[in-house]
Amino acid sequence: MNGDSEHQESTEERTEQIIRNSKEIMDLLKRDNIKIEEVSDYHIYPIADNDTPKLSADRFEYTLSGGLYQVKIFDIRDIEKYYNNVTILKNEDDIAELSFKDIKVCEEFIHNISKLWPRWFEDEDRLCMQFIADIMKSMNIKKYITADDLYKFSETKIIQLIKNCDDNYIRNAFENFQNSTRDSVYKSDVPNNEIYCTSVKGKKRYINPLVSFNDRVSRIKDISALAKNDINNFLNMKVHKFIGFKFDFKPYKVNFRDVP
Repeated sequence: MNGDSEHQESTEERTEQIIRNSKEIMDLLKRDNIKIEEVSDYHIYPIADNDTPKLSADRFEYTLSGGLYQVKIFDIRDIEKYYNNVTILKNEDDIAELSFKDIKVCEEFIHNISKLWPRWFEDEDRLCMQFIADIMKSMNIKKYITADDLYKFSETKIIQLIKNCDDNYIRNAFENFQNSTRDSVYKSDVPNNEIYCTSVKGKKRYINPLVSFNDRVSRIKDISALAKNDINNFLNMKVHKFIGFKFDFKPYKVNFRDVP
């Protein structure tokens, strides 16, 4: 919605506001004598967050949960093995980073999670995400939903608002979306103005962790042919410039952040 599909950080602008509006969180911060400025921007803590493809707590968590629930590439015992093999080492910039103790465990981790990475970048994923964003922008422009609602309501509530929307054009487009299949997705390097067609960049989510090997600290891609192959296969993944659903929908046009 904010035109930030490649980095996906713009929604963090509201983090401090959300924390301040939570009595429970503010009480806990006060109890522990922690200032809100010390937690509102977690980017200042490299163990919590850092740039792709480094390993951080944030990247570790969504990768493991995705592999457990989304694609089912491993189970709890695998997660336990990975967690128990992680330590903290200094990276090339002398900054603390989550790292692996054993090259074999790291290779297995990369080989497994590399099956996840395409799911977060493939044509169908980028298309669905952008279509829902365009539906939300259209709902917002027509004053059926506010930006604040997106932080307060559940996904079920949001979907109910779309399906019960008074605007037939929006409601019918969403119904067509629900009835679409992977086989009906338009993929091309040429746009199609007769259908809902978009061109959207995605965020390439992958990890190239540090690992301790032969008394040195190296990136797994630099010392493992298996990991290098898994990572390069993803980085060389081809996607289409234009993607779409085979029904007509033209989103209402206004900058989402400019709408009260």
